[in-house]
Amino acid sequence: MFKSVTRYSFALGLCVVVGTAQASLRQYRSSVESSQWQLSESSRLSCTLSHALPGYGEAQFTSEASKQLNMEFVLDMHLLPKSFGSAAVYSVPPNWMPGVRARQIADMTLRTQYDGDLPEDTAWTMLSELEKGFWPTIYYQDWYNPNDKVAVGLNASNFRPVYQEFVSCVSNLLPYSFEDISYTVLSYEKNSTELSKYSQRRLAMIGDYLREDNQLELVLLDGYTDSYGGSWNNQQLSERRAEQVKKFLTGFGIEENRIEITGHGEKRHIAPNTTSQSRAQNRRVVVRMAKS
Repeated sequence: MFKSVTRYSFALGLCVVVGTAQASLRQYRSSVESSQWQLSESSRLSCTLSHALPGYGEAQFTSEASKQLNMEFVLDMHLLPKSFGSAAVYSVPPNWMPGVRARQIADMTLRTQYDGDLPEDTAWTMLSELEKGFWPTIYYQDWYNPNDKVAVGLNASNFRPVYQEFVSCVSNLLPYSFEDISYTVLSYEKNSTELSKYSQRRLAMIGDYLREDNQLELVLLDGYTDSYGGSWNNQQLSERRAEQVKKFLTGFGIEENRIEITGHGEKRHIAPNTTSQSRAQNRRVVVRMAKS
């Protein structure tokens, strides 16, 4: 159906094509003059490049802080799909590219009452097509009117300057997510509140994350020691270690009443106390963080 549509209707998308023997094609896209791309979210946790679709919704490209580079495209629709179906995604040349044909670059699954979305590889492909001046366009059978086809186009006008800002944002994302730090075990030097070198780096990672997002619902801090020294001294030491971490977290705006401390002293060992290496595993503070 879509391959038989003329290049004019693919490229311009300015009017509704109506035929007596075929379905109508309703088209949604910004005009060249009104096309607006914006960096609607920009932080070290998330970057979102968005494009308004008048009368339809919004197109969004999003990348989030993670160990792996990631990207997702979401078609945020005012009217969500009424039933399951599929859509075809084409790279469509604008009318100032004579002789260039549209080509299909992906299929999109449409799910009942969910926005449309596409995975990383296709999202990057769409971005590269936009950068070259093509208009990624999504075609599907209208779920409310069986007589209509729908075309949703992303206008490449005014794309490149904002896209460069988006790329800069993505390159500055933290190389880890909340899930990577929400459960952290901090280890300590013998008989002190001094963190090991590795744990200092882990605590710095938590601090970098909290500079961007301090909206934690609950933080649990459990302090432990090895079995060397008196049990009372070890109990106090485990609490001091946890209290030190609490002070660090409150320095980033976490409310004190959201942080719970428990000192376990020399109880609940996770390793024998027979060697210096195994004793080091018992000198720890376990950090557990939760978000709503």
